[in-house]
Parts: sequence; C-alpha cells; structure tokens
Amino acid sequence: MTPAPRRTEERERAEQAPPTSRPHLVERWPHGVSTEPTMRISDVLADLGGDFPTLTPSKLRFLEEQGLVEPRRTAGGYRQYSPADVERVRYVLRQQRDRYLPLKVIGEQLAALDAGQDDEPLTPRLAASGGERTATGGAGRATTASLAAETGVDPSLVEQLVEAGVLTVSASGRLDAYAREVVQLAAALAEHGVEPRHLRAFRLAADRQVSVVEQIVAPLRGQRAVAAQAHAASVAAEVGELCGRLHTTLVRSGVSGLTP
Repeated sequence: MTPAPRRTEERERAEQAPPTSRPHLVERWPHGVSTEPTMRISDVLADLGGDFPTLTPSKLRFLEEQGLVEPRRTAGGYRQYSPADVERVRYVLRQQRDRYLPLKVIGEQLAALDAGQDDEPLTPRLAASGGERTATGGAGRATTASLAAETGVDPSLVEQLVEAGVLTVSASGRLDAYAREVVQLAAALAEHGVEPRHLRAFRLAADRQVSVVEQIVAPLRGQRAVAAQAHAASVAAEVGELCGRLHTTLVRSGVSGLTP
C-alpha cells in the first residue's frame, strides 16, 4: 500500500534533518592528571597510607562498588589504578575525614566536578611533569626508639606513654599508625606540665568511644560479604570521626567557661 503523502513528507524531512549530535564526554575529575593505569592496589595503599592509615583493599573495593572510582582490569582480572584514580580516592577519604560527609553527598560532589560545575582547589600531589606519578610513600610503623628520634622528643616520654597504656606496642615491638601524632600532642601537653600518666584518662575515654563504634558496626562485621566488610570499615571511620568531633566540641565548650 502506498503511504499517505503526509507521512511521506514527514519521512523525507526526517531523513534530510541533520543527525542529532552525540553528547560530549567530559573528562572525569581531576583534569590534567594521567589516566594511565600503572598502579596496583598495594601502590595505592603505599601512596595514601601516610595520610589515611586505616585504608584497606576492602575499602578501595567498596568505593569502586559505589561508583566513586573506576580502576581498570587487566586480562587476568586484577585492578589497576591511574594517578587520577588515586586523587579521586584521596578526595573521598578527605571529605569523609575532614567534613564527615556521607558517600552519597561525596558522589554528588564528584559528579559536579566531573561535569565542570564545581571547582575543587586541590592540587594533585601525584601529578608531576608529563603526568608521571610521584610517590609520597607511606611510612612503616615505628618502634619507640625510632619514633622518639623521628619526632625529636626524649625517648623516656615515649616509654612513659607506653607504660601508661596511652600507646600500645605490638608483639613485634611496633607502635600503631597514629603513634606519631599521639607523641607530638603529648610532647606539647608536657610543656604545660601534663605528664604521660595524666593522659591515661584520655586513653580510657577513647576506648569507651571505640566500644560504642564497635557495637554499631558489629552487625556488618558479622557478614562475610566483602562489600559488607568494606561498608563496616566506612561506617566505623565515619562514626569514629563524629565521636572525636563531639569530644573536641565538649572540651572546647568546657574550656570556654574557664575564662571571663
């Protein structure tokens, strides 16, 4: 059957119309940083471990599942990250640690950065000339002697912090990842007459807060799925930071009343 003239004219106009342009693919943030996948998970942990010592392979896989970072896969199925991927991970971890933002909000921020709708004043530390990666290096866990030398404090201060239970030494004689900051803060307080034994109360208060966090994440930790374990780590970090922020706010509130 011969089509009606009206439909024939409409079809001819459609065929003569210019093709619809395909959407422009915007380069994902951070712009100008190499997207060449040259790093393994161990490399990412080494680069970011100094600033984020609690970062684990499970957490990286969880961020991937949430669509916040998209490492490439080798023919054998292994993940490989680019310097740009590492900067995205750094951005996510920093927003969680410093601003206590949930992953959903961070994802929206990254989407805005990808679309060029926002500008993050972050200078990627992994980008060097030519886009090659520069290692930041994650420091290994120190001993009491090496930490004293590294921070420039009297070795006896570190030993007293261990004796008071403020610092914990592993069976291999190593301190935990946060020991350096604890020692630096203890040294600053010592200038005001605060001795390591006085800091035992801080350790006990922190342990009680950790117990609260542990109760919250216990249901997730009981699940064997990798995603559940990564989610537990993310929730623990977020709730732990909130507890720390609440503690700091309460101390500031109390101190503010000490002076007229």
